[in-house]
Amino acid sequence: MEGTWSFGLAILVVALAGMAAVASNRVSERTRVPAPAFFLVVAAVAVDVFPGLRTLSTATVQDVVTVALVVLLFQGGMDLGWRRFRPEARAILGIGVLGTFATAGLLAVAAHTLLGLDWRPALLLGTALAPTDPAVVFSVLGRRRITGRTGVLLPGESGANDPVGIALMAGLLGSSSGSALGTAGHTALLFVQEMVVGAALGAAGGWVLKWLMRRVALPAEGLYPLRTLAGAFAIYGLATVAHGSGFLAVFVAGILLGDVRAPTRGRSNASTPHWAASARSSPSPCWG
Repeated sequence: MEGTWSFGLAILVVALAGMAAVASNRVSERTRVPAPAFFLVVAAVAVDVFPGLRTLSTATVQDVVTVALVVLLFQGGMDLGWRRFRPEARAILGIGVLGTFATAGLLAVAAHTLLGLDWRPALLLGTALAPTDPAVVFSVLGRRRITGRTGVLLPGESGANDPVGIALMAGLLGSSSGSALGTAGHTALLFVQEMVVGAALGAAGGWVLKWLMRRVALPAEGLYPLRTLAGAFAIYGLATVAHGSGFLAVFVAGILLGDVRAPTRGRSNASTPHWAASARSSPSPCWG
């Protein structure tokens, strides 16, 4: 029964976190305060009101964060869309990949020089601090129309560098503590594997999900968002099992699905992302 209780607690925490995230976005829309600020306040209060939350295992917390990040990156990719992403793809990839490496390297040098850390802990610290937080970036920019390249580069870079940072961290943690050259080579190999497999399966999964959304109608309208969300988690799981970056996979899949016109109860119904809607004040994302 202990396993059932732990699983139920994990589901409860995930559900409450999701509901709080949705509610915080609504409050943010009215107050102009970024939603993550409300979310952090609610989390701090919840820990004091429910002391049992302090005893959550590391595995449970990791599961909650993973589920939230999958949904966040998938939604962020859909809001970005392929038509916006394609002209700026080179710049986004350059900033998201090379920028993350450069930031991690500079932070590692600073940690080694100023704090006296060995190179391995310094690299781990630099890698952990290098990515920007997509939750904050997507929340702050999500309902604000920013003209020019900035409105594409900022969310695109934020969505790209989080998977890059996680893959780099996984490579560092998976490398041996041998010679510096051997550690660097093993980390690079693991990183390239995560990126290539994640991007390939994200593109393939996004194409399959796009085909389903366009060609396979469902008997009830409420099934469309469930199918899309289940598809996102399936893409994440497939990429992770294949030793790729599941987070990059769902971000890529979200980008490919951002401009899809999907049927709803036998009619062609265009779900318009927020950046393309001029007549709506708070449009819904393209869930299918």
